[in-house]
Amino acid sequence: MKQYFFSRTMLRLKQYVQIAMGLYLLAGCSVVFAQSPASEQVNIVLAWDTKVSGTIEISHGKLKKLSVPKGAGKATANRFAFTNPDARLRLQLEDAKRNRGPESTVVHVKSSAGAFSFFLRDVNPDYPIYVPSCHAAVLPDGDTRSYLQVQANVLSKANRTKIQQIEEQKETGFESAAKLTRNMSVPVKLGIGRDMRMFEISEELQDMAQEGKIIRPKYASSPVKLTAPKQDAAYIYALGRGVGVTNNITRSLDSGSLPIYHSELVDDDVLYHTISFVSFARQPLTNQTNSGTHYVVSDKHSYGRTFKEEHLKDLEERMKTAYDFDDQMVLYIRTHIENTGKVPRYAWMKIPRPGTGWWGKKIHTYDSNTGFSTLSNDEVFCVAQLDGKPLPNEEMAVLLQPGEKVVLDFYLPHTPVTIEEAIHLEKQSFSERLAEARLYWLKKLETAATIQLPEKEINERIPAGLLHLNLITFGREPEGTLAANVGVYSPIGTESSPIIQFYLSMGWFDIAKRALNYFLETQLSTGYIQNYEGYTIETGAALWSMGEYFRYTHDINWVKQWKDKILKSCHYLIEWRNKNKKENLKGRGYGMIDGKVADPEDQFHQFMLNGYGYLGLSRIAEMLKEIDPSEHNRLRAEAAAWKKDIRTSFFNARALSPVVPLGDDTWCPTAPPWTEADGPRALYLKKEIYWSHGTFTAPDALLGPLYLVFCEVLNPDEPASQDLLRYHSELFYQGNAAFSQPYYSRHNWLQARLGMVKPFLNTYYNTLSAHTDRQTYTFWEHMYRVSPHKTHEEAWFLMETRWMLYMEQADTLHLFKTIPRQWLEDGQSISLKGVRSYFGKLNVTATSHIRKNYIEAVIGGEFTATPKTVTIRLPHPNNRIPKKVIGGVYDSQTETVTITDFKGKASLRLEF
Repeated sequence: MKQYFFSRTMLRLKQYVQIAMGLYLLAGCSVVFAQSPASEQVNIVLAWDTKVSGTIEISHGKLKKLSVPKGAGKATANRFAFTNPDARLRLQLEDAKRNRGPESTVVHVKSSAGAFSFFLRDVNPDYPIYVPSCHAAVLPDGDTRSYLQVQANVLSKANRTKIQQIEEQKETGFESAAKLTRNMSVPVKLGIGRDMRMFEISEELQDMAQEGKIIRPKYASSPVKLTAPKQDAAYIYALGRGVGVTNNITRSLDSGSLPIYHSELVDDDVLYHTISFVSFARQPLTNQTNSGTHYVVSDKHSYGRTFKEEHLKDLEERMKTAYDFDDQMVLYIRTHIENTGKVPRYAWMKIPRPGTGWWGKKIHTYDSNTGFSTLSNDEVFCVAQLDGKPLPNEEMAVLLQPGEKVVLDFYLPHTPVTIEEAIHLEKQSFSERLAEARLYWLKKLETAATIQLPEKEINERIPAGLLHLNLITFGREPEGTLAANVGVYSPIGTESSPIIQFYLSMGWFDIAKRALNYFLETQLSTGYIQNYEGYTIETGAALWSMGEYFRYTHDINWVKQWKDKILKSCHYLIEWRNKNKKENLKGRGYGMIDGKVADPEDQFHQFMLNGYGYLGLSRIAEMLKEIDPSEHNRLRAEAAAWKKDIRTSFFNARALSPVVPLGDDTWCPTAPPWTEADGPRALYLKKEIYWSHGTFTAPDALLGPLYLVFCEVLNPDEPASQDLLRYHSELFYQGNAAFSQPYYSRHNWLQARLGMVKPFLNTYYNTLSAHTDRQTYTFWEHMYRVSPHKTHEEAWFLMETRWMLYMEQADTLHLFKTIPRQWLEDGQSISLKGVRSYFGKLNVTATSHIRKNYIEAVIGGEFTATPKTVTIRLPHPNNRIPKKVIGGVYDSQTETVTITDFKGKASLRLEF
């Protein structure tokens, strides 16, 4: 039996080999097996439509011969040259490998028409490698088509890239995106800002199912520790009959944006409406009574901060008084319980107990005479009342008549308190504390600029987002250095940058300045800024944010105060760069710094790392122009040289990187994320294992070469930038949004800068609807549930919204460049009051009167540097073109009015 199967298997194998060789011959390729079945002799053809000269190089194979089957040209060794446009070059390769996976043969074409590379295995008669940017096509030997014939064939198919398909569709909105994207719920963080004492509340939601409602007191990111017994403080409580088949909990923020949490549970006829917020136990909650927490102490309690030797002494001293608070912090929770039915119904409730499940060992007692829940050391962790009186039992069933209501209150201190403190806490008025908390948060918003938008989903998220950032920006008040934490993590030069820059955009200059001081205060004696888990990118990114601060404020006094430290960081980068000016790095990393930019241990000459380094140095040179012309000139020259070195390495790496197919049958040049790579990491040119954070795309899409455009090394309009956007959009995005941690991708900025309205909105709404809690507006760090209340992601969403509404470009101010046209439906208006820009304070209003056939806008502000030109896009909701435009020159293609020689005020009217 075994012999029979062996013989049959060998016969089939022989047949498969014959079929495979036949297919190769049909494809026009000559095939000769070398010593290994993986190596071949292969002939292919390159065709151009222009006069061209250049060279051919081969990776993982050998070039045997070049020849000219057609056209006036010559080929010698690996060089070729043609004197007529219809060029055709034949390549004979040996030891070629067309295997799937790593170490497959790559052909590198360096020509006067453009350099590109391709996998030999990708050569296919049905889908020729057509590279219009290089005027080239790659065909199997025997395929006699010219470049122009290939081009005609591709165009006749009329296929579309993903971006082109988006352009042909209706604009994406939140509702349309939300129908297709994942719906994420995020635990709620409550606190008062500046103070590291926080509470995290998780509900028994359908997509985040738990046994009950869980409260976790935190010091920043770290759990509070109970002393009797020694364990993390966590409390579970319950309302209603239990976790059932329906998702019957809805959640919201007070007034749509304040950090006061509303949760509503509908258990058939019984309605449970809960309000939760944080305040003090004794003193009133005001900006004056909130003294905050020193940033060093909050850092100690945040994830990721690595204290270096020179900082340990200060940390040790600060920790001696870390928990010496002026007053206890308290989570106030009230639940209104109502029978909305027509017959008597029971309501169930369970007040908090230590643990996160029913199975937790009981370590407490409940006193029905006082309503106090107490640990074994007589410390009270909860004070509870039902209709103003202690509950008879910590678990209750209460029969309610139709329309009858009861009120369940419990106050949970951040750390357990004495009996005396509990007695005082019991006397607190929930209503008064709630009114006080509302006023506290509203007063914060009153100090910021206001943005009013006609879309509720976005309009509420802007003030909510600003307060979410503020909630975990820790530090001493009123003048201390601030730690702009990024979710559960301590500040990071890159990830804190959008937080700080949105503070600037909303006019919170002092908060932004104090958050920047953090990076100067924590700077190492060498000038290196590096606080988080070995991220080498922080120095350049922090310097960039400092430069942005100066663009908004022109705060010369601040620059003078910190000039020496700022220059020390600049000199550190320059010295680091000089160490990499080595002959063996010429063209592939010369003059570029090396290190990792995020969690993956990729210690390479990364383009993102060097982009931020260049950008930081460039911004500091700009900052010093008036203060220190000598340093300004020196840093500007150094930045220009750095930019040149990065561009040299980028274009060399791009030439070696394989082209990839797009949806329109064209092939596009690519680029690696660092100079050591020969192409996008996701293509696996090398044998490596790197999958992380739920995706294969992180090195290329989230940390890759698109940062060179964002960091001003590449111009947004140059072909290489366009190619980066084209192949990223095809390979690395779903719904035009990146995977895993999508707000790391910078295609959003590039699309906004280029005015790509539909693609930008597709990215904007798909990312937002999938990444955020649709009810409480908070964000996870990733598309999978890890690291809640991630303010880095939320801040980039807020900055995306800012780019949509206003964006600077040299001496031009662009307004409403990528807004949805639905925002200008009849009766709708957009209002910006006091938002800050590089030019100063902006006040802009646009109002739609579509039924009366016109849209009007008013532009003004308090300008520190008046823009020379202002553009404003005012799209008609039904795509109509105005018959008359008053106040500027209209471009129908971009739906934009341009105001030249802007004088600081303008009024516009578009009549349809």
